[in-house]
Amino acid sequence: MLVKSSHSYAETLSILRNAIVEAGNTLFAEIDQSAAAAKVGLTLRPTTLLVFGNPKGGTPLMDADPEFGLELPLKILVWEEQTGIRVAYTPLAESAARYFISGMDDRVEHIDAAVDALVCTVI
Repeated sequence: MLVKSSHSYAETLSILRNAIVEAGNTLFAEIDQSAAAAKVGLTLRPTTLLVFGNPKGGTPLMDADPEFGLELPLKILVWEEQTGIRVAYTPLAESAARYFISGMDDRVEHIDAAVDALVCTVI
């Protein structure tokens, strides 16, 4: 899923950080990918990956298939383009389908709705 933020890069990150925590999630990591590129002498447009989740939601999915742990925690990518700020994430339903997770449609739909709500805070 890809959306355009109506805020600046810094504001978008701040809004998302706050929304993630206020929704009861843990922000496990914030990876400044452009800073990492700069450390090795490369340039990258401002790009940050937010890694977050709530074990109450994800643990049953990983219990159903341990490999699903490759998809969790959840991630939101924010980057700057000349035309504005973009926010992207992969709906969990897509990942669940790849792993043939069954019997957890309600859980997956609930998590996807929650991530959609987070991303909508910057539109």
